[in-house]
Amino acid sequence: MSGWLGNHLITQIGILVNDIEKVSGAYADFFGLEKPDIVVTDTADMAKTRYNGVATEARAKLAFFDMGSVQLELIEPDHQPSTWRDYLNEHGEGPHHIAFVVEGMKEKIMLLEGKGFPLQQKGEYTGGRYAYMDTFKELKVLVELLENDNKV
Repeated sequence: MSGWLGNHLITQIGILVNDIEKVSGAYADFFGLEKPDIVVTDTADMAKTRYNGVATEARAKLAFFDMGSVQLELIEPDHQPSTWRDYLNEHGEGPHHIAFVVEGMKEKIMLLEGKGFPLQQKGEYTGGRYAYMDTFKELKVLVELLENDNKV
């Protein structure tokens, strides 16, 4: 059984932080890993980010740790409206989402919205797109859908 997403393999855990330099260093030390490069999400013209249905200029600093089958993503948001900023303000630092790779992003969003999980934020990244679904009430964490463009 593959559930609503067609996939039950967690590909990423996203954690919100106030100081990505400090926290990524702490993770690197803790796991004996190299501190990853910190990247900044694309500008609004490329990312086309929408939060609660409204365009936003929100950006975030990201650091990725590959931990075997799961990627750990640290997220330090700017102060523009976004799921990251609001979640950090409301819940403090800590887990934000678990992510799954899907095919048919629009269909998956419609399916989840039909089950009572509204689309909270979506956007584009180089090579694909993402969507955060508001599953917090039931799952105690958001679910992120990731759809990567097929490379030939």
